[in-house]
Amino acid sequence: TEPKRKRPPRWLRHPGRLLSGNRYFAPVAAWLAIRYLRLTFATNRWVVEPSDPLPKVQPLLPAIAAVWHGQHVLLPAIPIGIKGSVMISRSLDGEITARVAEAFGARTIRASGGREKSRMIDKGGLQGFLDMLDALNSGESVMQTADVPKGTPRRAGPGIILLAKRSGRPIIPLAVASSRRWVARKAWDRTTFNLPFGRSALVVGEPVNVPQDA
Repeated sequence: TEPKRKRPPRWLRHPGRLLSGNRYFAPVAAWLAIRYLRLTFATNRWVVEPSDPLPKVQPLLPAIAAVWHGQHVLLPAIPIGIKGSVMISRSLDGEITARVAEAFGARTIRASGGREKSRMIDKGGLQGFLDMLDALNSGESVMQTADVPKGTPRRAGPGIILLAKRSGRPIIPLAVASSRRWVARKAWDRTTFNLPFGRSALVVGEPVNVPQDA
């Protein structure tokens, strides 16, 4: 008989589970990410379209800034001039993202709606929605990814539409693109990591108003 194969070690079989249980991983990863984002922002040559968007956006505030999943990595480091709350999931990568966002001055709301309505409560989706609505009603802008995690990328889900409808505040689309980047092509959202020493653009789209009777 063939000798019994030895199972690979746990760290090789479930690296994500092992890292998520390490209390030092998220702080260290966030510390490295903050410094990397600052380096990337500082070493890229920037184009902003329109060239001076703040005077155009200012009268619309508070507003809902919208980005796609996977294209949000560099946004915290860009001094847009508008501070507010950002909705971030309770996952391990969400914990790292939240620490990064807070380091750059944003307030975080930890929640995720996801595709399954049955899991909205335990993932904090309902409370997150109410917190975002409260922020807008109190005059604070918010930022949210428009597409649903693990759903169809680059397709807006119902959450951001409902938030705009209930609050009466406009959605302002944002996009960041870099000439030098690395794309995680196997990730559902094709996460894009912007790289230093390239050319980058920040584009602010036309505001989208959702009617109360939509």
